[in-house]
Amino acid sequence: MRTPLSQVRGRGSAKFGTEDYWLQRLTAAVLVPLSIVLIIFLVRNGAASHADVRAALANPICAILLAAAIIAGVLHMRVGMQVIIEDYVHAQPWSVLAIVLNWFFAALIALGSIWAVAKLSFGM
Repeated sequence: MRTPLSQVRGRGSAKFGTEDYWLQRLTAAVLVPLSIVLIIFLVRNGAASHADVRAALANPICAILLAAAIIAGVLHMRVGMQVIIEDYVHAQPWSVLAIVLNWFFAALIALGSIWAVAKLSFGM
């Protein structure tokens, strides 16, 4: 005879869930200085021509910082949306579908944004 305790043993907050919590906090902490760098870049190049922005992104440090901001922002967005989906979508098939779509959406945004930064920085 199985007890309800045997069905939940090894599960719960002590076994999983903290990865998302810490990833959310880590990306939030990383986004603070990267957002400041991004704001400075946008203020300096907001009214610049396409050639000037391309020249600014030709600097590898600038392009790497912009790519890091994109990656951290997309990870932060994905984890935040996943937590919202897990909290408010209670039907199991819809929850799994929404989480998978959230992963694909985040990957699409990250790849497209990094492609645009790489294209501008390499002068393609």
